[in-house]
Amino acid sequence: MLRDQLTTAMKEAMRNKDKRRLTTIRLILAAIKDRDIAARTDKKASQNEDEVILGILSKMIKQRKESLVVYEEAGRLELAQQEQDEMDIISEFMPRQMADDEIAAAVAEAIAETGATGLKDIGKIMALLKGKYAGQMDFSKASAMARSRLS
Repeated sequence: MLRDQLTTAMKEAMRNKDKRRLTTIRLILAAIKDRDIAARTDKKASQNEDEVILGILSKMIKQRKESLVVYEEAGRLELAQQEQDEMDIISEFMPRQMADDEIAAAVAEAIAETGATGLKDIGKIMALLKGKYAGQMDFSKASAMARSRLS
């Protein structure tokens, strides 16, 4: 379970006095706790906890990639390095990311499975992919591949 892995990693970072790792893992756990609190008031059906955590981690990595670009453009290399370090730490808890050829194969399979014929079916394809490959795939690439195949 990811939550247990994160808690163990936080304790280990405390013992090793690794401030950057400790701070990053605490940020992850805080985001998870925020999601837990929001889920209490949300009356929707609960998802698999690991899927929710993977979604949070993906979002955190995406935010850091965007910040990294901004910091590099502004010449703030020390802040850019900090963002890169945080992305590396967060990525440790993510499953292996799929290569482009694997994404293309998964998109082709999803198109066949859903019987998609046009761009109007992108939603079905993406829903299927997100269900099967949460945290493993860059969904913006998958969407672009699906669009190019269906247009």
